[in-house]
Amino acid sequence: MPGEFTKRAFLNDKMDLAQAEAVADLIEAATATAARAATRSLAGEFSREVNAIVEALIELRTLIEATLDFPEEDIEFLAAADATGKLAVLRERVAAVFARAREGNLLREGLDVVIIGAPNVGKSSLLNRLVGDDVAIVTPIAGTTRDAVRSSIEIRGIPLHVIDTAGLREATDEVEKIGIERTWAAIDRADLALVITDTREQRRVGDDPVVAKLPPLLPRVLIHNKIDLSGEAPRVALRDAIRTIWISAKTGDGMGLLRDAILDVAGAHEDMEGTFLARARHLEALGKARARLAAAAEQRALSDITGTFTSDDLLGEIFGRFCIGK
Repeated sequence: MPGEFTKRAFLNDKMDLAQAEAVADLIEAATATAARAATRSLAGEFSREVNAIVEALIELRTLIEATLDFPEEDIEFLAAADATGKLAVLRERVAAVFARAREGNLLREGLDVVIIGAPNVGKSSLLNRLVGDDVAIVTPIAGTTRDAVRSSIEIRGIPLHVIDTAGLREATDEVEKIGIERTWAAIDRADLALVITDTREQRRVGDDPVVAKLPPLLPRVLIHNKIDLSGEAPRVALRDAIRTIWISAKTGDGMGLLRDAILDVAGAHEDMEGTFLARARHLEALGKARARLAAAAEQRALSDITGTFTSDDLLGEIFGRFCIGK
């Protein structure tokens, strides 16, 4: 039975849920960086961070519950407790763990990156340059790419699933129309769009019809390609709040700038070696905790990761720490 021994270890309290999931993540790790991050989670680093926050939240909530239920009690350390300061510290700690978990989720899931643009601007050449192989057909004929071409690459340990799509234009050919429909379907599923144009036909980002049709919240990088023909130098700029890169997919000039921009827009840091692998449910739980901290914290969202603390435990904490309810 798949996962039987790991399940037994969890049921016998030899590991928590996050560690059990890390076993599968280690096996399925797509990159060496992801494997090292999964090892850290398996060793309990993620769980220790979460459990430390849970304990601090329990302590703060205990103070709040006792103050609400027994406002007349003369408990000196309740009056002296810096609840506001403790809450601020907890917010910082949860934010820091959330950031590391988000990077870990990026290592685990990777990014779906779609290359889009008009026909014959160099989309397939860019894919080949990123992959380092001729995986897409390149010709001077507009509309050569009729269907999506998907390849997986790695940039500094981050898996990228890059999709070269059919050129976006008004098409009369039925096959090309289908390819364009699939392009928009790929855009809807993407985490990042690389919008490529011919640098000799520059226009304002807001005037580009392709950019105008993109989902508003989809991160994107605008690429001005073919600087080998225009005579421009590779560079990066911020235009209309969008990162813009000048490159030559043919010669490779500016590709380092593009790789940096992809990671930057994705929220990946230069050094991913300090993170731990995390799943979407972990991010959701941490996000709930962040949202509820303003209302004096809710540790159950964090406890869902390791399955450790319940509301019954809270009563024990209240009556155990304070000599009340005699």
